[in-house]
Amino acid sequence: MKSAVSYFNASFLFCAIAMLGAWLLGGFKAVLTVTFLTMLETSLSFDNAVVNAGVLQHWNAVWRRRFLTWGILVAVFGMRLVFPLVIVGVAGHLGPWHVLDLAVNAPVEYAGILTSAHHEIAAFGGAFLMMVFFNFFVAHHKTEHWLESIERPLAKLGKLESIEGALTLTLILLAAALLDTESLRPGFIIAGVWGVITYILSRGLAALMSGDQEGQTHQVIRQGVGGFVYLELLDASFSFDGVVGAFAMTSNLFIISLGLGAGAMFVRAFTLLMVDRGTLNHYRYLEHGAFWAIGGLAAIMLLGVEYHIPEAVTGLCGGLLIALSLASSVFANRRDAK
Repeated sequence: MKSAVSYFNASFLFCAIAMLGAWLLGGFKAVLTVTFLTMLETSLSFDNAVVNAGVLQHWNAVWRRRFLTWGILVAVFGMRLVFPLVIVGVAGHLGPWHVLDLAVNAPVEYAGILTSAHHEIAAFGGAFLMMVFFNFFVAHHKTEHWLESIERPLAKLGKLESIEGALTLTLILLAAALLDTESLRPGFIIAGVWGVITYILSRGLAALMSGDQEGQTHQVIRQGVGGFVYLELLDASFSFDGVVGAFAMTSNLFIISLGLGAGAMFVRAFTLLMVDRGTLNHYRYLEHGAFWAIGGLAAIMLLGVEYHIPEAVTGLCGGLLIALSLASSVFANRRDAK
């Protein structure tokens, strides 16, 4: 069996290359920025690694390898480099070459345009993640619960058709009502609705292209192109707020991409480690903690448009929930052993 450290060899190598690139771009200060962004992305997205592991454990070795190789290219270069350019182009009604020119030669203006679209980015990503959160907990067939007083009633709600969509849309409207700037509300609501639609289409695509069978639990995302697309969209939702928040530290798109990309590499390594070691089977509540962390992140994204919530708080809340679920799993295993 591979040692735990060996799973991170490629991550450390990429991180070293990222540090070298940062040094060439901006010296020691850029290296510190990349280091911090790597740590921030890893801590904020650890719950993403747990959820990905829960999906990948049902896939064969071929599709796992495809996700962990092709997927990392999409995650590092697509979501952390190309996608912010697309957002700026759409928000500023600019062509691709103009956007790239801004990113290279006028990073402050580029950052300003991206930040101006923050409310729409947060609404889209928050809505998508909220759908992920509710879809896990309102599954009426769920029999194992961590926080029983909350999770059991949520599971009973699962008997209502499409209740996760209704709950998410309600939260979007409530979050929009809290916005002091009325001009932001239409864009916020529209982006949130698109987040819900994207989630429904991605889950439907995963089922359609992977040949879901009748009676199969809808919690299992089957291997195939549809499942691959779903996981990439999930990863994108986790990266939205991190990409925008990173501009508080630097306006250099390439330094941001290096830092967040290195963090994404570590998240992929954690995912593979948990799949190979069967971590989720051994620690029964770890997945529950990850989905509670996703719900917390979604709520912070929706409320963070009006109320500034530091990224450190987001990472701390997610880490605390996962740590508590891990501890609960250990105690439950000891209880069963006795």
